Amino acid sequence: MIYIKTPQELTLMAEGGRILARIMRELGKRVRPGIATKELETLAERLILEYGGKPSFKGYDGSGGEHVEPFPASLCVSINEQVVHGLPGPRAIKQGDLVSLDLGILYKGFHTDMARSFIVGKVSPLAGKLLKVTKKALEIGKKQAKAGNRVMDISLAIQQYVESQGFGVVRELCGHGIGKELHEEPQILNFVGEDYGGDEQVVLKEGMVFCIEPMVTVGDWNLRKAKDGFGYETKDGSLSCHFEDTIALTDKGVAILTIA
Repeated sequence: MIYIKTPQELTLMAEGGRILARIMRELGKRVRPGIATKELETLAERLILEYGGKPSFKGYDGSGGEHVEPFPASLCVSINEQVVHGLPGPRAIKQGDLVSLDLGILYKGFHTDMARSFIVGKVSPLAGKLLKVTKKALEIGKKQAKAGNRVMDISLAIQQYVESQGFGVVRELCGHGIGKELHEEPQILNFVGEDYGGDEQVVLKEGMVFCIEPMVTVGDWNLRKAKDGFGYETKDGSLSCHFEDTIALTDKGVAILTIA
């Protein structure tokens, strides 16, 4: 069931989204050679608590289906071939890395979620292009997020653009509805399946809030579980990139909630 938010609930989510965007901006300033990913985790959790929120990811054990081990961190830090859910730890960021940060907060009863990717120092032209394409794919998806369109309009726009640039779109993971729960209906895929069924046919309506999050790979889009048991990485070891925003459909149009 898709939960339609009231104007009052959208106001609360926008407040939480602005806080999340401010925290992400501070984290982005700290992404540099030599910093351990655990240091970013410590900063993220401290800022969330200082703003009066709670980490959405810490202790999260799935969305009600098969039980999985709870995620032990507040921030996901994924580097190079790691796509999402990278577990912070002693690993230090290096010159030339492509780093994706994914963070969610629970504020006044509602979740918001966002991701940003950063290039560290001088990187290859291919890595630079990957980041630009992924970021633009998110913007292209947002343009299709309007009342009366279907979820598949977002999915198809992202897929067509990414593949036209010679990159792959991850199929095993996707965007999602969000609100009182971190993951709600509908699923927002970054590609259109052969059957054009399921959530792809959901008609977008005012009051819906969801996360659009293209995950793009240089090589093959197939994934495997990382050694830490939480992250996902490209099966062929190729570079990946991730951008995400929480957006709401309002009577005034699309509102990007995760913006400072």
